[in-house]
Amino acid sequence: MKKRNIDFFCPRWGSEHLAWEDFFIQVKLAGYDGVEWAISREVSKKELDTVFNLAQQYKVKILAQHYDTNESDFFEHMDFYSAWLEKIAPYPIVKLNSQTGKDFFLYAENKTLIDLANDFGRKHNISVCHETHRGKFSFATHITDHYLQAIADLKLTLDASHWVCVAESYLQDQKTAMKLILARTGHIHARVGHTQGPQVTNPASRQWTEALDTHLGWWDQAIAHQLSSEDKDPITITPEFGPYPYMVRLPNGRDIAGQWDINCWMMELLHKRYC
Repeated sequence: MKKRNIDFFCPRWGSEHLAWEDFFIQVKLAGYDGVEWAISREVSKKELDTVFNLAQQYKVKILAQHYDTNESDFFEHMDFYSAWLEKIAPYPIVKLNSQTGKDFFLYAENKTLIDLANDFGRKHNISVCHETHRGKFSFATHITDHYLQAIADLKLTLDASHWVCVAESYLQDQKTAMKLILARTGHIHARVGHTQGPQVTNPASRQWTEALDTHLGWWDQAIAHQLSSEDKDPITITPEFGPYPYMVRLPNGRDIAGQWDINCWMMELLHKRYC
């Protein structure tokens, strides 16, 4: 595969116990280019200003993640989503990763939210990628394929770990849908799922070889599409193994593995593979 610079982002998720300055120092020492920050709607302008000023000071890029608009009433949901988009508009984010809509919204309702985000991206010259995620419009492979067929400017954050869990398979029977999905991927969440859950205990473990190799194959194809595309967006990857309850805990309450170490292991694996 042709080599190209790829920006790797460290998830803030799981490191909220660290002060932002300490976190940025740790991120830089680990070799990441930036941070993917799941910005809740409770985050104030003061905190946004502080974080982005520190990020500039430490030369850390910020990729913003939307995740917590959960209202079941569509119009209330849309109002909160619009307000969140406007809140982050002034800040210099690399991309926007959006967990958009709800799995039970009508197609027209979810499309309205997708269009709202994509219009925002065009207005502010920000690439918007909609995350494949349980509970959102993109909760399953075949459903997401339908949206891609209908919405020409829809780009995805590929997190196939959710889909293998939903489908209880490694999607062997959905290759046509996956081909289009990988061609429309604009950001990657490099977490490995399995047929009974969205996160393997440790991707370096031999027991998860099939799961890891399957996800690597998808990421290879998505990266290859981006390399051959005329789209000049930076190629971005977030190793996104999460804390409990994504991370299994032992009966004594300890995590079965270290989230930070696993994400660093994944970043190093993919850096050697693609860069």
